[in-house]
Amino acid sequence: MVHTACGVPEIAPEIIVASRHAESMYAQFRRMHRAGMTAAQAEIVPLFEETTHFRAYSSNVFPGFFQTLDYAASILHKFAAFQGTPDDAERAAAARVSRSQAICRPRSTVAVLVEEHVLRYRIASNAVMADQLDYLLTVMSLPNVSLGVVPTETPRTIWGLEAFLIFDDRRVNVETLTAAVNITSKTEIVGYIRVFGLLSKVAVYGASARALIEAAKAPLA
Repeated sequence: MVHTACGVPEIAPEIIVASRHAESMYAQFRRMHRAGMTAAQAEIVPLFEETTHFRAYSSNVFPGFFQTLDYAASILHKFAAFQGTPDDAERAAAARVSRSQAICRPRSTVAVLVEEHVLRYRIASNAVMADQLDYLLTVMSLPNVSLGVVPTETPRTIWGLEAFLIFDDRRVNVETLTAAVNITSKTEIVGYIRVFGLLSKVAVYGASARALIEAAKAPLA
């Protein structure tokens, strides 16, 4: 066995578990959405309800639980068209927004990091983008929410990564172009928690983050 040959027999149980669950870790979007996207949005609700500490990083769009209904619908319409799957974007967006109410629970803490360019990506119309940025300004004032923006020109200790969401310390969801990867390996989760910490150190918060959001909103008027 490889782990024995390499002198690390203590990781054998984790390798065995990872091997057995490899297929369930990788969920192809086209297969998940063959009857529409709404069911996939609802499927993850129990995980949101069980989680008390959310950490999210995004380099492409705003994390799902910070999305307005119109912003989410715009993304999902485009996603359905790209995949060639049934377009139930309006219902799926409503399910996503409903699921996101978890961030309003007093017992939940939410830490989010976004790259500055996410504020400026024209994923939707100017009006929808302006509303989305306004909503971001609103939710960042919640006492249980921390929003950090990583400035484009800041010196980096880690490069931009794929979007990921950490549920407590027990699961990480990573989204690629074609699939969702559900990570439960302790060693991999530790890696994502560490990189979240590194990105947190180069992000700006409070008034500085608000200034970047307002600057992104200004051309939309």
